[in-house]
Amino acid sequence: MRQRLDGLLPILLPAVLSIAGWAGWLGWDQQRDVHPDGTTTGPYEAWQVIGLVLTLLGPVWWAAARRHFVGAVLGTTGGLTLAAFYDWSDDASGLFVIGVGMVMAGSLVVTVALSAVIGSLTAPRPGRPG
Repeated sequence: MRQRLDGLLPILLPAVLSIAGWAGWLGWDQQRDVHPDGTTTGPYEAWQVIGLVLTLLGPVWWAAARRHFVGAVLGTTGGLTLAAFYDWSDDASGLFVIGVGMVMAGSLVVTVALSAVIGSLTAPRPGRPG
């Protein structure tokens, strides 16, 4: 049982922290801002999304530095996709599926690239202790 948990931890930890990060940074802000000229923005502010991204750097780094690239990518992407789906699924227009797809595609591309960079930065090199 312990061995199975150790095998799932690199996927579960980024996934759970992605869901918790979404809830903490984005889950509480559901109102759009209406400006005096009638335009609307939101519901999220840029600082909230930046905070979420910076928060998720930790779990992605943790998994990728240990050569668990699949966990870093699938855990983070899966967690963010699940959180976005749950958060936006009450949209009556049905267009939330497009947004969820964009979250999935964007987080997949970014975590693949970031994992590759982390992997190259943390790879053991000759003459350097591993």
